[in-house]
Amino acid sequence: MSKQFASAGDMTEKEISFTEIGRDLWAFTAEGDPNSGVIIGDDSVMIIEAQATPRLAQKVIEKVRSVTDKPISHLVLTHYHAVRVLGASAYNAQTVIMSEKARSMVAERGKEDWASEFERFPRLFQGHESIPGLTWPTTTFNDRMTVYLGKRRVDLMFLGRAHTAGDIVAYVPDENVMFTGDIVEYHSACYCGDGHFQDWPGTLEQIRRFNLDAIAPGRGDALVGSEMVNAALDSTADFIRSTYDPVAKVAKRGGSLKEAWDACRAACDPKFKDYAIYEHCLPFNVARAYDEAQDIDTPRIWTAERDAKMWSDLQG
Repeated sequence: MSKQFASAGDMTEKEISFTEIGRDLWAFTAEGDPNSGVIIGDDSVMIIEAQATPRLAQKVIEKVRSVTDKPISHLVLTHYHAVRVLGASAYNAQTVIMSEKARSMVAERGKEDWASEFERFPRLFQGHESIPGLTWPTTTFNDRMTVYLGKRRVDLMFLGRAHTAGDIVAYVPDENVMFTGDIVEYHSACYCGDGHFQDWPGTLEQIRRFNLDAIAPGRGDALVGSEMVNAALDSTADFIRSTYDPVAKVAKRGGSLKEAWDACRAACDPKFKDYAIYEHCLPFNVARAYDEAQDIDTPRIWTAERDAKMWSDLQG
């Protein structure tokens, strides 16, 4: 077991990559830190995911300016988590888009999530003092909306619950490329603390039906080519099932959270212990799987206090 809570001790800077995954489509990645995406249209730019602070968002903007001087008109946020949305003000985008469900989760638990994530991963909140407050969208939708960046079409879609109840993807049909947010990861652990284990594999299959040429995942390297795309879909599904199944067995027989933790480690360590943020995610994943196995459909709100108690219980 990691001696420090979550990623509190991870202060190592990650190397940034900026990869073109289709014509004028870019993936900003950083060795397992949160990714962002860039879609360059005829007259303007859409950013996918804001980063955790305006200071970190500037790193994305610097990469954007290395390939285009077009203005940033749209910011798409695939879900509500603080590490994805609190850097939004840096882009000065006129239009900020979330799903209606994601917006409701900002209202319901945005402040608590911010406080919790700050304690979990302080390195990702460099310059946190410049965050002006919670990030709110200017535009929301339920199942699908289309944005035109000139002639370039971007389809924003809710394909099913997965990493959260409000995850959306951004699909660029002229290049058959998708920005999936944290629904798909590559050689990085899935954070499932607000997830829906039973729904997630089906949502992955919805993505697979597009027969994509490339994916910008939530964490990990850009996925270019059908072989990498399908490998990431397979490994993400395997991670979800390998986490949930042993925990559910313990929960359904009345076992403790600590017993569920041990069962999950036995199943997952051999396959995933070298994945980015694996130790960070594991306690939250076990706690959420334990709840879902007991028919708690809506994830309980994470707070700094709840984090600390859970960590104490698992160590004790």
